[in-house]
Amino acid sequence: MNRIARIAAGAAGAAALLAAPVPALAAAQPTAAAQATAATVTTCGWSGLQAGLSTKVCADVTGDSVVLYGQIGLAGPPSPGTPWPPAPQELLTRLSAEVVGGGALSAVNGRTVFQVSTVRVDGGTVHAPCGSTVHASFSVEAIWRGPAPVTVDVPVVC
Repeated sequence: MNRIARIAAGAAGAAALLAAPVPALAAAQPTAAAQATAATVTTCGWSGLQAGLSTKVCADVTGDSVVLYGQIGLAGPPSPGTPWPPAPQELLTRLSAEVVGGGALSAVNGRTVFQVSTVRVDGGTVHAPCGSTVHASFSVEAIWRGPAPVTVDVPVVC
C-alpha cells in the first residue's frame, strides 16, 4: 500500500468511527429542555476603582435562583517604593439586591480582611420572579475611604 492509500484508509476509518452512534453516550445526555433550565449564566458589572482597590459585583442566575457575590482585588501593580506585601486592611462590605420595580430581596453587611489576593464576598442566594430583573449593589469602605458602590442588573429568565 502506498502512502496516499494509507492516508485515505485512515481518514475513511476515522470518519466511520465519528459517524457511528454511541447509544450509551446519547442516553446519558440530558434533553435540550433540561439543559436550558439547568444552565447557569454568570454576569458581572463594571469594575469600580477606589484607593488602590478594584471592586465588582457578580450574579449567577439559574432559573429563578440568583447567587450574588462581590469581589475585591488590587487595582494594579504597586507603586515603586511601596512596601510589599501591603498591610492587611479591614473593610466593611455591603451587598444588596432588589427586584427592579419591586421590593428588596436581601442585604448583607460584613467585614472582610484584604491584603493581596482577590477576595470573594458572598451575598447568598435569592429567588426572583421569572421575567424580572435583579439589581445588585456592592460597596466597600474603610476608615479612610467611603463607599463607592458598583452595580449589576441581571435578567431572571426561567
